[in-house]
Amino acid sequence: MTSPLVLIPARLNATRLPRKPLADICGKPMIVRVWEQALAAELGRVVVACDHEDIAQAARAHGAEAVLTSPDHASGSDRIFEAANLVDPGRAHEIVLNLQGDVPLIAPKAIRAAFAPLDDPKVDIGTIMTEIHESRFRDDPGFVKTVGTPVSTSRVRALYFTRATAPSGDGPLFQHIGVYAYRRKALEQFVALPPSPLELREKLEQLRALEAGMRIDVEIIDSAPMDVNTAEDLDRARAAIAAQ
Repeated sequence: MTSPLVLIPARLNATRLPRKPLADICGKPMIVRVWEQALAAELGRVVVACDHEDIAQAARAHGAEAVLTSPDHASGSDRIFEAANLVDPGRAHEIVLNLQGDVPLIAPKAIRAAFAPLDDPKVDIGTIMTEIHESRFRDDPGFVKTVGTPVSTSRVRALYFTRATAPSGDGPLFQHIGVYAYRRKALEQFVALPPSPLELREKLEQLRALEAGMRIDVEIIDSAPMDVNTAEDLDRARAAIAAQ
């Protein structure tokens, strides 16, 4: 299998934290912090896929490769599809990994874990999850749950994703983490599909793939990376990186 193309989608204006990709974290923009973690994963080529020249300039100033995409994309998957065709029109990369641009503390091994399920040629999309250990998060709709059937001690085949508390009964619950490794043809198929009924109901884009019969396998990792959505999250990220 050829090395993947790692793409980091970045949109300038988020509702809760305007100009989020450019937020300073101990002397570097957040998007650069994410890019550095992606490089440390040592998977292959890493490109920032952004919607504004300010992000591209900030990324390039620190040595990152960046490509401008349409500001009108509804999702990160649409943005990385455009970016993949722009930076790799010859399709040298068979795998495209979508790494969120707001996880400056994600561990390189977590990024690699999303890629691991594609060792199985029957898998269309790889992603990651971690066990929920705090009881208060089990019923939190902000913690998306993976419902799956084991294929190994560290991996499940996804049957469903939900904001509800599922599956019911005794046993662990797992939080899904939105890092995705797509086979190139699977990404092309995915973005061509219309939003699906369960996707619209749960507001979870990955359900579109499952409803279309695509296979998603999910690797288990030790802990969830903190994403940055608010000013309070940003303060925590700065404190964590300052303490390193």
